[in-house]
Amino acid sequence: MRQDISVPTAEGDMRAFVFTPARGNGPWPAAIIFMDAPAIRPALFDMGQRLADAGYYVLLPDLFWRAGPYPPLDIAKARAGDPEMGALFQKLRGSTDAEKQMADTRTCLDFLAKQPQAKADKVGVTGYCMGGSIALRAAGTFPDRIVAAASFHGGNMATDSASSPHLLAPKMKAKVLVAGADEDGSFDEAQKERLDAALSEAGVEAQVSIWKGCRHGWVPADMPVHNAEGAERHWQELIRLFDETLKEKVAA
Repeated sequence: MRQDISVPTAEGDMRAFVFTPARGNGPWPAAIIFMDAPAIRPALFDMGQRLADAGYYVLLPDLFWRAGPYPPLDIAKARAGDPEMGALFQKLRGSTDAEKQMADTRTCLDFLAKQPQAKADKVGVTGYCMGGSIALRAAGTFPDRIVAAASFHGGNMATDSASSPHLLAPKMKAKVLVAGADEDGSFDEAQKERLDAALSEAGVEAQVSIWKGCRHGWVPADMPVHNAEGAERHWQELIRLFDETLKEKVAA
């Protein structure tokens, strides 16, 4: 079940969406989905509900909320040079940055902690495209609250930037899963090796790989490069990660 909400922040109300299992009243383990660059849309709602139906209280924040209400973004047209879609895309992307994303993450964690239907003493996060790097940055920024972090077809996770997520590896306590896209310039083999090394040196329990045959953006069903087999593998591995870290073990 989806609920459209507004979460108060010091800058205004952040648009967000809550998903809960179709049955039961909870409380359920808490998870956050960090969206991809094509913005909030039905495909992300479907993903939020699927994760919820696996037994989770799911929060999907609109990281572009500072840009105000916006029409559907056609990312294909934006990348093809359509002036209207291109301008919208630039407006949306320009409304957030690493610092604002971590402020929004803190707001989300505080919101979850107040929800009686959510078990939010430990939280799992998953991100896609730009959300992949946000998930890792969140794990390093809030290590005492985030115990699982997944990134799928994420980019720029181990660059020379001073804000590169891999630099936060020494602070991470979460179990980490990174699945990079094949032939993706924003997360190539060199970045994969750099990220893997940083996590390993920091003692982080992590699995970092590049999934062959899966292109950047393969998980959401509305993307031109959607890979159904790869998306199902993503669901299996994500839910396994969350089940292992967020759900209570039942004694045999």
